[in-house]
Amino acid sequence: MGKMSREKGKRFERQTAALFQEAGYPEAHRTAQFRGNTGQAGDVEGVPLLHIECKHAEQMHLYAWMAQAVHDAEAENKDNLPVVIHKQNNKKVLVTMEWEHWIRMFQKYEAGGGD
Repeated sequence: MGKMSREKGKRFERQTAALFQEAGYPEAHRTAQFRGNTGQAGDVEGVPLLHIECKHAEQMHLYAWMAQAVHDAEAENKDNLPVVIHKQNNKKVLVTMEWEHWIRMFQKYEAGGGD
């Protein structure tokens, strides 16, 4: 991976953390990279219940990215839901989850009478 691509990824991780902060999660922050590729943490920490992988790329490899998120989430904390937050240039940010996790979250939201 080239330096420009790494820098784009870091910027998107910071942008994602800022989106969570704006949404009411002030502890959200880009993971310190000193941990290395050990599966100890997602790309953004400080958001409860989620293992977050961030990808800013023109070519989507969602299944590979999700497999990474699932693998790393299991190593980190089996209770955290793996999500991939991704975008392409000049496009909106999207979130990808496995169906089982999404429907469980939706059903809890619906049971709580959410808007």
